[in-house]
Amino acid sequence: MKERLKQMAAESAAAEVKDGDVVGLGTGSTAYYAVRALGRRVREEGLCIKAIPTSVDTRIHALEFGIPITTFEEFEQVDIAIDGADQVTPGLELIKGGGGALFREKVVACNAKRFIVVADESKLVDKLSMPVPVEVLPFAWRVAERALIKIGAKSVALRRGRGKVGPLITDNGNYLLDADFGEISGPEELEEEINRIVGVLENGLFSSALVSEVYLGTEKGVRRLRF
Repeated sequence: MKERLKQMAAESAAAEVKDGDVVGLGTGSTAYYAVRALGRRVREEGLCIKAIPTSVDTRIHALEFGIPITTFEEFEQVDIAIDGADQVTPGLELIKGGGGALFREKVVACNAKRFIVVADESKLVDKLSMPVPVEVLPFAWRVAERALIKIGAKSVALRRGRGKVGPLITDNGNYLLDADFGEISGPEELEEEINRIVGVLENGLFSSALVSEVYLGTEKGVRRLRF
């Protein structure tokens, strides 16, 4: 059921892409459905687009589905970005980074004319509360860990790679820390506070100011949240 709801949301967002658009392609299981749907439109409708993927995995999927790839060297902005979220509030605040691509995802979101978040209804919460992914330079991960505790994290875990033999390495060559702050009352303030820590590249809190709308897959259809 959850996969069907993800697919509904993602395909509804993919239908918003227009001929000639530069598209930001997110990372994760829900975003994958959007990439697949866009590939189908390219093949069947002759949709002419170029895409900036947010991870190596997404780049591979896009190429497999016949979507041409571009970069920010060629384009200043993307016309529309489609990506998932691990948690989203009715006020359009997000936590992202469960898939490890938060830095590139935030770069794309910050440089998108329109940013659509796609998710199933289970991701909608009253307040953000899951551990916040934080991308850190390997040299400074212990420094960042201690600093996160000082600013209020109840616990901080170094994310492990497959098989738990070592740390997960992001596409940027960095480590990820998952910092548990419990229920987050001020996401924007915490986002800024985390990013002031020396050694932190970026974190998974996304301000509502970045989000154009959220497409939620529900049993009654796709629900759209916007301001």
